[in-house]
Amino acid sequence: MVTREDVINIARLSKLYIAEEDLDEMTKAMADIVKFADTINNASEDGVEFDNINNLSNAFREDEVVPSYDRDEILSNANDTDEGHFLVRKRV
Repeated sequence: MVTREDVINIARLSKLYIAEEDLDEMTKAMADIVKFADTINNASEDGVEFDNINNLSNAFREDEVVPSYDRDEILSNANDTDEGHFLVRKRV
């Protein structure tokens, strides 16, 4: 059971604001989501196989090495580079 306090706590942890008048509606919506997840978790898997439901034999392609851009040409557009890599400023 999802309570109003649960919704307030989740909103606080997520740094989201939920207006007081929206709390009841949000609590019901979250309870419905949890109930739906429980329904899926409790579904029976007996006798049902979902492997290859689209009858695909091999949907993967082989890896092929293809010509690419020259690394030095790409890095020529960068403000800062170091040993063949882009340098980016650390966010504070």
